Amino acid sequence: MDITWLGISCFRLRGRDGTVLTDPYAKAGGQSMGHPTADIVTISHRHSNHANVAGVGGAPKVVDGPGEYEIGGIVITGISTFHDAESGRKRGRNTAYLIELEDVLVCHLGDIGHIPTTEQIETMTDVDVLLVPVGGETTINAAQAVEVVNLIEPRIVVPMHYGAGADTSKLDPVERFCREMGVKEWQSQSKLTVTSTSLPEGPQLVILDQKRA
Repeated sequence: MDITWLGISCFRLRGRDGTVLTDPYAKAGGQSMGHPTADIVTISHRHSNHANVAGVGGAPKVVDGPGEYEIGGIVITGISTFHDAESGRKRGRNTAYLIELEDVLVCHLGDIGHIPTTEQIETMTDVDVLLVPVGGETTINAAQAVEVVNLIEPRIVVPMHYGAGADTSKLDPVERFCREMGVKEWQSQSKLTVTSTSLPEGPQLVILDQKRA
C-alpha cells in the first residue's frame, strides 16, 4: 500500500483493492490537493477543509460517520470522538477511522481535539500506521499527540494538520512534534510504501512531503 499526503488531513491510501481518500479539502491559503480520484472518501467532520467531496473524481463512495463499513474488500470502522476537549460543545463531533487495506491497519484521527478515552483506545488496537494531527489550535497539539501515540502504540506515526502554509499559519510546525517525539534529525519523503511484512517494531516517525494528486 502507498500512502501519500495531499495536505492538511488529506491522504491517499492506494492498494490493490482500491483507493481511499481522507478529508478532501477546498483550495485555500495557497494549498491545493490537486485533482485526486478515489473509490472511497472518508469525512471526519463537515468542514470545507475536510469534506470537499465535490473535488474528488471517480464517483467515490462516501463514509461519513461512526459505524462499520466494507466496500470492495476494504474494511472501515468509524469511531465517534470530539473536535474539542469539551465533549463537542465548542466545535462538535469528529470521526476517527480505522481503515484496513492489504492487511495493514491505518488509523486516521481526523480533527480530534482531546485525548481518546479508555473505551476509544480499546477500539484502536493493533494499529500499524497512525495519522495524527499535531498542530494544535483546532486539534490536539504536539505534546498531546505524543500522549496519543503512546496510548495507541502504532508501528508507524505520520503527523498531519500542522503549520505548512498561509491557511495553516496559526498551527504549530511539525518540528515541534518531532522534538516532543525525541527526534532531532529526520528526512521527509514523498510517500510511504508499507506492507504487512515490512512494518517496523515501532514507533517509527515518518514525515511526508505534501504532494498534489
